[in-house]
Amino acid sequence: MSHTAPVLRKPTVRNYRRRRFSVTTSIVYVVFVILIVTQLYPLLWLLIYSLKTNEEILSGSFFALPASLQWQNYSDALGGGQYFRYLLNSLFVTSVTMICVIVLASLTGFAIARFRWRFANAVLMVFLVGMMIPMQGTLLPLMIIFKHLGILNTHLSLILPYMAFQTPIAVFIISGFMRSIPHEIEESAIVDGSGIFRIYWNIALPISVPPIMTVCILTFINIWNEYILAATFVTAERLKTLPFGVYSFVSQYSVNYGGIGAFLVLGALPVILIYFLLAEKITKGMVAGAVKG
Repeated sequence: MSHTAPVLRKPTVRNYRRRRFSVTTSIVYVVFVILIVTQLYPLLWLLIYSLKTNEEILSGSFFALPASLQWQNYSDALGGGQYFRYLLNSLFVTSVTMICVIVLASLTGFAIARFRWRFANAVLMVFLVGMMIPMQGTLLPLMIIFKHLGILNTHLSLILPYMAFQTPIAVFIISGFMRSIPHEIEESAIVDGSGIFRIYWNIALPISVPPIMTVCILTFINIWNEYILAATFVTAERLKTLPFGVYSFVSQYSVNYGGIGAFLVLGALPVILIYFLLAEKITKGMVAGAVKG
């Protein structure tokens, strides 16, 4: 009776690819889990922090849950923290800045990307250099200039530097996208009798909605919690923006840490909501001009 020897199967290319794919996928999942934990943990910690009493916060138990949820902290933030007044000031400064940045950046980006003139790249380089200037290095000269102009301690003293610091990145994003717009569209519009401004308003601007949305979101996030310029140029209580609300919970002999946490949660809530609602717009706007259309 003959016995046949077992035949060993050699690893196929398909099995090797499947094993390699599973290892790579596992590594990617691990990295994603680490990123999610590191990004969400501060938000969850702040939420738990805002629902604790001062005694629980000062006890040093950072990971402990509150014995009872202190919703009174949020009532203090809305009332004693004057949340709505600071919120309206921040909305006004941020909205005006966003509108001005979009108008200036779209016009400049249109001129750089669509006009054929010798100094287009040089002008773009000037804006790129503007992205490298640190905000802290402009505080003293801006203070002197605004004092001579008589606009110190006004919202205009915040809007102007915010525009100056947000416009360069906006011009870079919008001009990069407008370079990808086919020239045949403009040529057809010119044949139909359209002028430069009509081409900009009816053609270039509607097509450039994705990068404009990206500029809006980035500008909103950068300005909403800005503190250095606001603390330097604005001293009137009625003009202060949202980051100053935390001082409402600090007195000479006591600090309401739970109220500060609740105010920070309420202050971060608009940014979080806008980012999650429009996160896809950011991705589309950033890569929109990467491929020629």
